[in-house]
Amino acid sequence: MKSEKDEIIYGIHAVEEAVAAGREISKVLIQQEYRGEGLTGLVKLLRKEAIPYQHLPKERMKRMPGRAQQGVVAFISPIEFHDLQQLLPALFEQGKMPLIAVLDGITDVRNIGAIARSAECFGVHALVVAAKGTGAINADAVKSSAGALLKVPVCREKNLSNAIHFMKQSGLMAIGAGEDAKKPLQEAELTHPVVLVLGAEGKGIGKEIAGLLEDSIKISMAGTIGSLNVSVAAGIIFHEAMHQRLKAE
Repeated sequence: MKSEKDEIIYGIHAVEEAVAAGREISKVLIQQEYRGEGLTGLVKLLRKEAIPYQHLPKERMKRMPGRAQQGVVAFISPIEFHDLQQLLPALFEQGKMPLIAVLDGITDVRNIGAIARSAECFGVHALVVAAKGTGAINADAVKSSAGALLKVPVCREKNLSNAIHFMKQSGLMAIGAGEDAKKPLQEAELTHPVVLVLGAEGKGIGKEIAGLLEDSIKISMAGTIGSLNVSVAAGIIFHEAMHQRLKAE
C-alpha cells in the first residue's frame, strides 16, 4: 500500500475520467441537492460498472476534506477487483479445489480487513462482496488486513445471489454460517469446492441468499455469550477448512 490515506477525486468529469482509465473506485458520494450537468450520465455509468454510490445531505458533504462542494466525491480503491467469472475457472485450471468466501452485508471495514487476513492465512482463494451494502475496501480495510487485501483476490459483484448461482453451477457447494444452524462446523464437508457465506452480525445472511444455501453450519461454544464477532467466526471456519484439506491430502 502506497499510503494509509485514501486517494480522493472530485467532480463529475474527474470521476468519469477515472472510470474510463480503469481506476478502481471503492465508493462515490453524491450531494443530494446537487443537479450538476451530466449527473444522470454519471449515475448510469456507476450502475453499469457496479461501482457503489451514495447520496448524502449537503451538511454531511461539507464535512468531507478538500473540494467536496463540487457535489461529487470518489474514493480510489487501494486494491484491484477481480472478475469472478474469470477467477473461478482459472482456479480449476490450476488444479485447485476452490474455497471462496462471500461477505453478505458486512459493513465494518475492520471486520472486512480481519476476515481477509484470516483468508490469506488459511488458504481461502477469494472474497466476494456486493457492490452495494458492503463496507468500502479502503485504506483502513487494507491496514486492518495487515496487507492481506493486497494478496487475496476480491470480487465485487452487482448481485450476490447471481454470483452464488454461478458458483453453484460451477460445482461449488454453498454453505452458510449461522447461530441457528444445527450442524457443527466439524461435521461439514469442506474438502470439496465450497463457497462459504458469512452474514453481518445481528442481521445474519439475507433471506434471498439463505434460500440458495445447500447446508449451514455453526461453531460450537462453551461460553454463555452465544455469538462471535464475524471476523473471529470466519477465522475459525477458514482454519477448519484448511485442516480438513491438509488431512485429506
